[in-house]
Amino acid sequence: MGGQSGFGPVPIGEDGAPFQADWEARVYALNRALGRAGVFNTDEMRDAIERIPPEDYLAASYYERWLMAMEMILAEKGLA
Repeated sequence: MGGQSGFGPVPIGEDGAPFQADWEARVYALNRALGRAGVFNTDEMRDAIERIPPEDYLAASYYERWLMAMEMILAEKGLA
């Protein structure tokens, strides 16, 4: 389901911050750290997001999808 149009903009906090909660910033930072460490790249992350089952994808927030995708990649690579 990832990559499809029509889901609207990414929600932002009331103060204009890109994160609505502290955990979202941590997910973002973890994504950047794992990417820089060479654990995965942008294409692998996009692919993992697109493989999230539709019912889970639709029930999750933007950063929950990122977290699910990172968990999937780490499990598939035997790192978690």
